Amino acid sequence: MKTLTLLRHAKSGWDDPALSDYDRPLNAKGARAATAMGAHVRQAGLTFDTVVASSAKRVVETLEHFRRGYGTLPDARHDRTLYLASAGTMLDIIRALPADADRALLVGHNPGLEDLVLLLSAESNPLRGAVEEKFPTASVAVLELSDRWTDACDGCGHLTSFVRPRDLDPSLGPNHD
Repeated sequence: MKTLTLLRHAKSGWDDPALSDYDRPLNAKGARAATAMGAHVRQAGLTFDTVVASSAKRVVETLEHFRRGYGTLPDARHDRTLYLASAGTMLDIIRALPADADRALLVGHNPGLEDLVLLLSAESNPLRGAVEEKFPTASVAVLELSDRWTDACDGCGHLTSFVRPRDLDPSLGPNHD
């Protein structure tokens, strides 16, 4: 069994209108949320053999703060292809993961991550409703897949967990800045 953990980048800032979208950093709330999610994932007992992440600044910073809460992670392979990638592009990246890796962390953007969860998980999965409603920044979805990354396909995964920052701390929710 392969375990795929998906992490959406944390809340980014719009303070500098001269910055491109790719270069936007996290804001303070995003940094707190990423650290909290890292601690939650560690406490949940999730471990990772491989980490693949978008190379956008907010994703790089999300991983830095996630690591503060989580602890040691494998070095991330930052892939520009993941910047605003579609579910189909992410699926190609998943299928190309190392065969000897059993637990992968993929860090990216919406709407691709949300679409990917909905693509991989069965429609009957009770956690899908929360993902369909919204995959907020710094949220984590965990899916179990078959024994080979190359077999990842429509409806083949089982969504075992979906946690939003506000589930851990209400002050990290949408109505608190």
